[in-house]
Amino acid sequence: MSFFEKFKQGLKRTTPTFYKAFGVVGGLFSGKKLAQEDIDLLEEALYGADIGVETATEILEEIKAAFKKEKELRGQDAAAIGAAVLRRVLAGAEGKLPEFTAKPEVIALIGVNGSGKTTTAAKLGRMFQDKGSTVLVGACDTFRAAANEQLAVWCQRLNLDLVSSHQGADSAAVAYDAYDAAARRGKDVLILDTAGRLHTKHNLLGELSKIRRVLEKRDAKAPQHRWLVLDGSIGSNSIEQARVFHKQFDLTGLVITKLDGTSRGGALVGIYREMRLPIYYVGLGEQPEDLQPFSIESYVDALFNLKNPAE
Repeated sequence: MSFFEKFKQGLKRTTPTFYKAFGVVGGLFSGKKLAQEDIDLLEEALYGADIGVETATEILEEIKAAFKKEKELRGQDAAAIGAAVLRRVLAGAEGKLPEFTAKPEVIALIGVNGSGKTTTAAKLGRMFQDKGSTVLVGACDTFRAAANEQLAVWCQRLNLDLVSSHQGADSAAVAYDAYDAAARRGKDVLILDTAGRLHTKHNLLGELSKIRRVLEKRDAKAPQHRWLVLDGSIGSNSIEQARVFHKQFDLTGLVITKLDGTSRGGALVGIYREMRLPIYYVGLGEQPEDLQPFSIESYVDALFNLKNPAE
């Protein structure tokens, strides 16, 4: 399945509203005055997808301007305008991993409970392993009951090496042990699944800082990658989480999960616009292969169905 098809399938709960609103089926604006009901429908689609007030306003204003100039606007033309605005807003959003130079290169996954960190850790491990890298996963979520067991099941399923400890253990000590094991075994990548910190609990946020301090004793640059995992179904409410975690842990990027289970698939636009942190991966389903590198073109084309406007 192509990236476009994967994104289209993953965003299936968001896109029907977009297809209807932008007249991709039937040409909503073709040959008639742009009525207030048309604008209302567009606004409903944009806000319903949680695309963000600023971006929604830009899209609507550019569509109005185009209609005023041309006196006629097909739905496909309106969709193309919306897509152009999104491409402009998302410019620079694709996270591009540089060539790994450390051994191991450390990726720390951070975020609140339920965001999908544990499954993302395993899926990332499988992805890097499939590309030829050797991987070890560290189960640093010693706070949540059954977190270690969940990660162990995933790692066994995907044939990934795992370092873990018992519930209640010092998460920073587990991170140190995982780094030590990865270094001794010559692993290329170490992925750390941290506890699901409530971003308002400063003592728990402090534990994240402790993990970083412990790792820096082994490698001054570790963890080289500090990614916040956000639940896409929460929408723009994730922005406050991102602000707090960024201040505490100096984030380097984002992973946005569960886009397949929400009608708010436009939320990553507002999140990126606010935070300006690159989006490395998006979760479009439950299977390992459903974690995909973020692609602006695939995302925008799937959202507006630009490659298959007749469908």
